[in-house]
Amino acid sequence: MRVIGDVRVGAVGLGAMPLSIEGRPDPERAAATVRAALDAGVTLIDTADSYHWHAGEEGHNELLVARALRGRDGVLVATKGGRGRPGDGSWTVNGDPRRLRAACEASLSRLGTEAIGLYQLHKPDPAVPYAESVGVLRELHDEGKIRMIGVSNVDREQILQARRELGERLVSVQNRFSPAVRDSEPELRLCDSLGLAFLPWSPLGGISRSALETSAPAGGTAFHEIARERGVSPQRVCLAWLLALGPRVIPIPGATRPASITDSAAAAGLTLTPGELARLNRPRPDGDGEPPLPPA
Repeated sequence: MRVIGDVRVGAVGLGAMPLSIEGRPDPERAAATVRAALDAGVTLIDTADSYHWHAGEEGHNELLVARALRGRDGVLVATKGGRGRPGDGSWTVNGDPRRLRAACEASLSRLGTEAIGLYQLHKPDPAVPYAESVGVLRELHDEGKIRMIGVSNVDREQILQARRELGERLVSVQNRFSPAVRDSEPELRLCDSLGLAFLPWSPLGGISRSALETSAPAGGTAFHEIARERGVSPQRVCLAWLLALGPRVIPIPGATRPASITDSAAAAGLTLTPGELARLNRPRPDGDGEPPLPPA
């Protein structure tokens, strides 16, 4: 188990985005994937109002998650506002306080709850002062519509600014972090020092066979080597590596099949040895960056 704010959750969450965007599964398999996550001990599900495929489908993923969770208690649903999808494959960003307030209230309705467990600013909007975007989340929290606040796709200064604006209301940071993309190490370290949960999105990047053949990160093949030695999947090794980076790290891998999230959740029970972690933490060949945090 790990902690977000004052809520205990399973050490591995479910990133629900793949259930609603391009290439999504049929509704039955999508619901089965969410149910399999719960059966495997997942109690954090990450969604967003912008997780959909076609124009006019805003909230598709939130509605899907709400239906799948009907009758199930003890799950922290984390959603986000501040981005959009016009239906042509692109993503937009809108951090206007009025837009964020409307987005939050629409998410409340779709999720069928009086207060959202964790509401996250999806991405800073360069056209809107960050303090204004964060400030409306503070207002929504104080009005009882949000229980906890998170920020996403942010740098160190934005985390510190959000902390100044929100105080203890801020509980989490969600950034991209994986074997292939490790440039959020400073943010991960800052979260550890501030007591904030760090939620890596796209945490399995860089361990697929195709990635290894093209632009493999240092240590990329080590995930497959250790997986063979352990008799488990490379994905499970990758998530165990992330969990070893610190007690506040909670990866949220995506899944479109029940078997995938069941395997991912099992990473919480896989403890890597110091020698295995050393193999996985090797610096990149070009010397760009330092190895991630040592295991906690």
